[in-house]
Amino acid sequence: MATEVPEIDAHDARILEELQRDARISMAELGRRVHLSQPAVTERVRKLELQGVIRGYRAVVDYGRLGYGIRAIVRVGRVEYARMVKLIEQTPEVLNASNVTGEDSWILEIAVIDVEHLDAVVTRFCLLAETSTSIVLNMPRENAAVLPARRENIKPAVRKVTGR
Repeated sequence: MATEVPEIDAHDARILEELQRDARISMAELGRRVHLSQPAVTERVRKLELQGVIRGYRAVVDYGRLGYGIRAIVRVGRVEYARMVKLIEQTPEVLNASNVTGEDSWILEIAVIDVEHLDAVVTRFCLLAETSTSIVLNMPRENAAVLPARRENIKPAVRKVTGR
């Protein structure tokens, strides 16, 4: 069953872009940036919230400044879904968890203090299934703004050049 996609016009798209850049922006400033009055922009934001397009607002924190020196990606093999969800819920170091297709069943993003802490967290998941861990060196793109999907924005695949 496909999810119904609400109609999003150019003003809504600009509002979403600005709010993803700075969710603390005032409605007056947001209106100025998207060329709408404050009441008009406030109504559009409320509509986007009611439609579930905007699911919430949050602060983006610097994990390093909170004492987490290592971020890692942990891939977990096949494991019973309910057991994995329970372990994820019991592990505050898990920042993001995705149930995926392919050789791995789960991909986790975690934040830990140091290598000893990394070992302790990964070991919990090793007890359920085979794991593979990669330490994140840097994140050149993180929390990128997401705009409405448009078919016309899809670039064609690069075609192979063949001999005549």
